[in-house]
Amino acid sequence: MGRLSVNLCGIEMDNPVIPASGTFGYGYEFAELYDINMLGTFSFKGTTRDPRFGNPTPRIAECTAGMINAVGLQNPGVEKVITEELPKLKQCFRKPVMANVSGFSVEDYAYTCERLDKEEQVGWFEVNVSCPNVHGGGMSFGTSPQAAAEVTKAVKAVTTKPVIMKLSPNVTDIVSIAKACEDAGADGISLINTLLGMRIDLKTKKPVIANTMGGFSGPAIFPVALRMVYQVARAVKIPVVGMGGVSCAEDVIEMMLAGAAAVEIGAQNLVDPMACREIIENLPAVMDKYHIENLSDIIGGVKNG
Repeated sequence: MGRLSVNLCGIEMDNPVIPASGTFGYGYEFAELYDINMLGTFSFKGTTRDPRFGNPTPRIAECTAGMINAVGLQNPGVEKVITEELPKLKQCFRKPVMANVSGFSVEDYAYTCERLDKEEQVGWFEVNVSCPNVHGGGMSFGTSPQAAAEVTKAVKAVTTKPVIMKLSPNVTDIVSIAKACEDAGADGISLINTLLGMRIDLKTKKPVIANTMGGFSGPAIFPVALRMVYQVARAVKIPVVGMGGVSCAEDVIEMMLAGAAAVEIGAQNLVDPMACREIIENLPAVMDKYHIENLSDIIGGVKNG
């Protein structure tokens, strides 16, 4: 095991860096740029039971220190992911991959996870109960402890692999929802997904995004994400995957000090496709600067007072 290695829900990873779902496709596109096997793993594009075209355009709005997106879980559906996307990925990625799953009913989540559970390449499930960009599903499951627990139980009943519940920051009490997922059998918690935001075009006086609102991400949300990771990591006994505005090696270390066992990088991949590679390459020097021997030793190591 190297200095950068961590353990996430019983699976050893070479490092804690994970490109976040929706920013890395199904992996093979980035494999044309660099060897993606250097990653800890990655969370593939949010996958639903049936194919989804996504939301109408425009779907993207720029913001100071961030962006708003309302893509709407565009994906080919679980059957094509199994028959087309995963075989392509297998040609360029030899590690277990994180399967990001979303749905519009408890049955949707269970069906999609059960289908993917049979795939050897899938190491973990990241169950998204926090997407703010779809109607009638997504975030509605992640804003209630009872609903989040119900999805957790349903998925755990049909899977053999670790289940990490991805939570929404668009709530007043993130800890109660995380604890409900833990009590329902979750193996880990992933947070945060995007904050809900919007922009208005001053010329047309209409929302920039066709969906009116969308998910706000980027460096501007890092302090909010860090605070929620800290709160949840102190409240649960299962691993936490931290994300939200992470853009450099220093941010990764800060997230881990707050309690994250692994760290996802999202919007930064859209700004710089080489971001995750650069973060991994920079980590040893930053560790030396702050006298850190092994990353696994600093998880939850923030000092109070």
